[in-house]
Amino acid sequence: MKNPIFIGMAIFLLIAMSACSTKKPQQTETVELTISAAASLNEALIEIKKNFETENPHIKLLYNIGGSGALKQQIFQGAPVDLFLSAAIDPFNELTQKGLIEKQNQVNLLGNQLVLVTNKEHPSDINGFSDLNLNHINKIAIGIPESVPAGKYAKQTLENLGLWGYLEPIVIQTKDVRQALTYVETGNVDAGIVYMTDVYVSDKVKIVATADEQTHDSIIYPAGILKSSANKKEAELFLSYLQGKTAKTIFEKYGFKVLD
Repeated sequence: MKNPIFIGMAIFLLIAMSACSTKKPQQTETVELTISAAASLNEALIEIKKNFETENPHIKLLYNIGGSGALKQQIFQGAPVDLFLSAAIDPFNELTQKGLIEKQNQVNLLGNQLVLVTNKEHPSDINGFSDLNLNHINKIAIGIPESVPAGKYAKQTLENLGLWGYLEPIVIQTKDVRQALTYVETGNVDAGIVYMTDVYVSDKVKIVATADEQTHDSIIYPAGILKSSANKKEAELFLSYLQGKTAKTIFEKYGFKVLD
């Protein structure tokens, strides 16, 4: 007769082995990456987010969209950001010089162009930048030059064309380039100076002229990982993805120049 104790132990072991074999594999914990990015990147980044999260389901992208200068100030004040995408070199370099972004974790990602636009349905009678000083032009929208790169480039262009002194009293300064675009779309201003890429996401404005690249600083979008990031591995993965084929196609779709 078999030992009942031995039989009981055998049954126990079988149950334990069965439980182990049916135990579900441990799920990978989701990592949230906070990306502070210039307003002009909004639509492209939304599309990139869908593709990236599909390929990397353990990473969730959280976007903080705004003017590059304002985003820089948030980072200076300790905002928990993993990656910064600026629409200009200056605010980005300030963070690098303060040691907040390491040089080995940054890249010049994109380029853009500056354009003069007017409302498509009710266009102002202008054919170029020189027409902005005509008497019937009462309001022109640009980003705040001190904190919005597109606004800084716009001011530089107007200064180099000898127009800023005359136009400054009628310039409406906006918190970011998209607000300048909105003012033109709604007819609240006669014209605006925005990025070429902004026109790609609006069917309510038309381009009057493209600014000569010699009239303003080079428009470069740098991207970099914050030294304080708690998710360096995932941030490096996303920065690499932004330089890959899929992201390149999306950026070009929205009118950006992808830099090598």
